[in-house]
Amino acid sequence: MVRTITILPGTMYRSCTFRALQANEYPWELLLEADPSRELVDAYLSAGECVGAFYDQRLVGEYVAAPHSADTLELMNIAVSPHARGGGVGKQLVAECLKRGRDQGFTTLEVGTGNSSIDQLAFYQKCGFRIVGVDRDFFVRNYPEPIVENGIPCRDMVRLAIELR
Repeated sequence: MVRTITILPGTMYRSCTFRALQANEYPWELLLEADPSRELVDAYLSAGECVGAFYDQRLVGEYVAAPHSADTLELMNIAVSPHARGGGVGKQLVAECLKRGRDQGFTTLEVGTGNSSIDQLAFYQKCGFRIVGVDRDFFVRNYPEPIVENGIPCRDMVRLAIELR
């Protein structure tokens, strides 16, 4: 299914078209930018759906969402192409994920990000997500190499959620 979302005037990428991507279309550069573990990305790609955002028929972003439980969908991965950042694509990706989640009967959308991911934490909260928990040492347990962002060791996963009603 292809769907178009239009956002407020003044943003560079006013409307994107969205469609589910097939395995041969996965944008690995973006997927691995959002999550450096190819093994983990492969695992959640097999359990979920990868959706691409297109502007003028050019891929400008992606997200992967997978069921977490019968009523909860999890946003596992989201990334915007460097040339499209700051143009509203990320908010459109979240809006599309929210809509698809509602359409599929989920009541909650969850996302997790690193304790050191300051920009991402702000972004999700601007989109309406609320912090619901912390998975201590998630990144220490699941990633062989240390991750440092903004000069902060990434150790814990901050869990956020938004209701889909």
